[in-house]
Formats: sequence, structure tokens, C-alpha cells
Amino acid sequence: MTTISYPPKPSPGDRIAVISPGSGLPGLFPRPFELGLERLRKEFALEPVEYPSTRRMGATPQERADDIHAAFADRDIKAVIASIGGDDQITVLPLLDRELIRANPKPFFGMSDNTNLLMYLRNTGIVGYHGATVMTALGRPVAMDELTAESLRAALFASGEYELKPAGRWGDVNRDWAEPATFDTEPETKPGSGWTWVNPDRVAEGRSWGGCLEILGWLLMADREISHDLPEYDGGVLLLETSEEMPSAAEVFRTLRNMGERGLLQRFSALLMGRAKTWSFEQPNSPEEAARYAAGQREAVLRAMQVYAPNTMIVFDVDFGHTDPQLVIPYGGIVRVDGPARRITVTY
Repeated sequence: MTTISYPPKPSPGDRIAVISPGSGLPGLFPRPFELGLERLRKEFALEPVEYPSTRRMGATPQERADDIHAAFADRDIKAVIASIGGDDQITVLPLLDRELIRANPKPFFGMSDNTNLLMYLRNTGIVGYHGATVMTALGRPVAMDELTAESLRAALFASGEYELKPAGRWGDVNRDWAEPATFDTEPETKPGSGWTWVNPDRVAEGRSWGGCLEILGWLLMADREISHDLPEYDGGVLLLETSEEMPSAAEVFRTLRNMGERGLLQRFSALLMGRAKTWSFEQPNSPEEAARYAAGQREAVLRAMQVYAPNTMIVFDVDFGHTDPQLVIPYGGIVRVDGPARRITVTY
């Protein structure tokens, strides 16, 4: 079993690598990307450093792997953040030099397709950070969400415990990044309803694992980075969330069923289920349709867990993943889920 450690933290004034290991979307949509870079400079006092494929759509897996290597090997770079996700980062993993990265541990921030790199880093012995990509979190129109900014600041610069809080307001309806008017007003939000707890009769604490459910399914199919030594996951905290592609309840159930058949679901002491994204440009749900979609996904998760891990503590609608705000959760780091107190605490 690999020993997992927190990498050294950056300080204000340090340089932070900005890479696109999944997709070069900053080249198609420069406005949210450049806004995110500006906030890294002005609000976090970090100096972003771009790499050759950061804004290049169609960059090869080798070119993206080269950027990852360069970012980790450069001793002047103190942290690494992804511009956005994508859909083929899995092709980059076989090209990575594990010993180079292990010898130069740094905090990495990303989510969605970056589940690939987060899991790779965990298996290399490095705690990563799920959340806060440049375009989605830092490039939010008008201002970052306060919860996102607060958790990102703590994850970047602080060490120790940090209590996650339910969002008072949240949103998942996007606007077109190609339209300048998108950036004139803040995104639409709606009142939060807090978290929903299942089996909250205990305290669970362990190292986190998981990420975007669709990416986990791909990694399982490719038999990449998911350990065959299943006791390695015993007592951990499972993080799951779904993407803007909005998988059906049937697909969510089947993926979890396959994880259960693999023997994975049974290993974890708690499951944090990210708030479901219920709207996309391809499927612009009405509020009623969105509520039905979210309820269907929750039922699918409960059905699978009832079969394979009926006693696991579950917390639904935690604000991480593809909705806004986007809390940062240490990946491979310590997460404490206190059912009786209804509290979630992470260690940054």
C-alpha cells in the first residue's frame, strides 16, 4: 500500500502552473479562462504560468503529458491547477513518469476528467484537491462564489481541519461563454436545501477516493489506476458526483452496481454524493424536470447501496463537482463525516 502524504503548500507570490490535461478549451473560450487567471493574480496573489498545450484544442496525449511533467519538475512552480476538464485524459495516464512526479510532489487542483490525474497522484502517494478549475470556479461571471473562494484559499495556503458548509444558494444553469453578456451578471442561483443524511448514527473518518462517476466507470473498463488490492480502500470516504452530460438514473445504478460487483462499494465507511447537475445546453430541464432527474439519481444511488453496502453512511447534495459553488475536497486526504453532529470536516 502506497503511503499518501500532503505536498508542500504554495505561499502568496508563488508561481502556479496552469495546464489542460483534458481539453484545450481555453483556446475556444478565452474570456472565462483569462478571468480565472486574473483572479489567481489579484485575489490569491499567485502568478499563473501557462504551458504549451494549455490553450490548444487537439493537443496529443504526449503533449499534455509533457506539460504535466514540466509543471511538476519545475522547482519554481509550487502548485498545479487544471484549466477545465475534458473527456480523454485517460489516454495521458500511461505516458506519465511516476518517479518524476513522486520526486516533485505538488498540490494539484481539478475535477471532472481530472479524476484521472487525481487518482494517479493518490496512487503515487500525493494528496490532490478535487475542485476549483480555472474556467468554471475562478472564471465565474462577476465574482467567485464565496464558499468556493473560501475553501480554495484554505486548500491552497492553510493546513489542518476545515469544516464544509451547505450552500445557502446554488446553481447549475449555464450561460454561453461565447456571449460577452454572460459575464455582465452573476449566474442564476436558487435556495439551498441543506444536505440529506442516511445512516447518520456514527462518525466515519478516512482517506477520500472517487470523483466523477463517469470517469470512474471508464477507469474500471480500462483497468487503470483502480487497485486490485481492495482492502486498500477499507474505511475510506467515497466521493461521487456526475457531470454535465447528466447520465440517466439507469446508468448511475449500473455503474454503482458494477463497482459493487467489483467489491468496491462495500469498502467505504461513508459516501459523499455531490449535488446532481440537472441542466445542460443539450437538456435544458424545467424546474420540475430537474427535480425529477435529481430524485431519480438519488433513488438509483440508494438502490445500489442498499444491495451492496446497506449500512454505509451517505450524505446527499454536498456542494462539490459540476454545480456552483464548488467546494474543494482533498483527494486522498482525510475526510471526517460526523453523522450525529451533521458535520463534514476535511483536512487540507
